[in-house]
Amino acid sequence: MFDNVMTMEIRDASIKDVKAIHQLINRYAEVDRMLFASMSDIYERLMTFVVAEEGGSVIGCCAVQVLWENLAEIKSLAVQESDCGKGVGRKLVESCLDKARRLGLKKIFTLTMVPEFFEKVGFVRVDMDKLPMKVWSDCANCPKQDNCDEIALEKNL
Repeated sequence: MFDNVMTMEIRDASIKDVKAIHQLINRYAEVDRMLFASMSDIYERLMTFVVAEEGGSVIGCCAVQVLWENLAEIKSLAVQESDCGKGVGRKLVESCLDKARRLGLKKIFTLTMVPEFFEKVGFVRVDMDKLPMKVWSDCANCPKQDNCDEIALEKNL
């Protein structure tokens, strides 16, 4: 009866995952939910990514990028639409938080259009102006830089 039940695994991303990560991120970018990422961008940041894999397929991704000695960012959280609402995003974020703790980081933030999700995992809203300038490196390439609709949230680790 339970032969078709698949188990999801959260693991560090590998070279074989780049195309799937690229497709997930850019699917959301096409509907203005995140920034586009080129294959080159993903290869360069591959070691920052974790993926959710089920049945041999990548169904989600998330990255944690260290910005300074005491600060990191959760970014590029994307879950295949058919798997949304099943806890995949939560597990990906928790994996990134664990990674940040192992690195010795004290604070982590995210910029998102879905703040309620991050609030459920312990993030609190903060004024964007309170974040250090180092945070704004991606903003230079964003078409919405003068009219940003993302909300900043942070979490102490």
